[in-house]
Amino acid sequence: MQGLVFDIKEFSLHDGPGIRTTVFLKGCPLRCVWCHNPEGLSPRAELFVSSTCKQCGLCYRGCEHEDCRPYGRCLHICPQNALRVAGQVWEVDALADRLLAQAEMLREGEGGVTLSGGEPLLQADFCAALLERLRGRIHCAIETSGYADAADFRRVVEQCDFVMMDLKLMDAALHRRYTGVDNARILDNAVWLKASGIPHVFRTPLIPGITDTEHNLAAVRAFVGDDAWETLPYNALAGAKYAGVGRTFEYHLPT
Repeated sequence: MQGLVFDIKEFSLHDGPGIRTTVFLKGCPLRCVWCHNPEGLSPRAELFVSSTCKQCGLCYRGCEHEDCRPYGRCLHICPQNALRVAGQVWEVDALADRLLAQAEMLREGEGGVTLSGGEPLLQADFCAALLERLRGRIHCAIETSGYADAADFRRVVEQCDFVMMDLKLMDAALHRRYTGVDNARILDNAVWLKASGIPHVFRTPLIPGITDTEHNLAAVRAFVGDDAWETLPYNALAGAKYAGVGRTFEYHLPT
């Protein structure tokens, strides 16, 4: 069983309770106009060019490195270390071993491991297999948009100790307009989560002019009811990484 991961962030304080190691799985079925992880959107490995690139052209001169061939550029010659591949293949056992090696430290920090993305449920089989190795040995959490087949959502979430699920927009047409997908399956999965007894929190990113409207927040609040709910501030640096993967940041703050 293999999965594609674009980052592993240690000592994270914002991806669940306590000190955590967050595994960012690559690929997302949504295209939120405000997304702050553009390197996590594609389900395939891709070249990421950081803003430190000086356009010197050294990387285009060719090389014999096997890992460079898919990208047509040398990944190792850049004097600015501006090139990297976003997307590394991990075997379940290898990733589980790496995470479990940190178990004692994470327990001392009252934390654990969080699966994030992208959308981790796009790699539901890999997540389920990884959680089977981790569950009961380390606290396991997931950050998800909830946009997944109901069976995939349940079999992964049931292996988690804590769930962080987004509720971005309650209006179906607006959800489709700003994220690229309908929200029906998200709401269906949220209803199941509410009744599951699994500890969770719903989250709404506050995107100016889109999700932070009085109407939308009132609708989210009514849906959530007595369940835990938090709002997340807008990341003003969200667009900084788009050029690195050849994408255009489509959201602009309202004037």
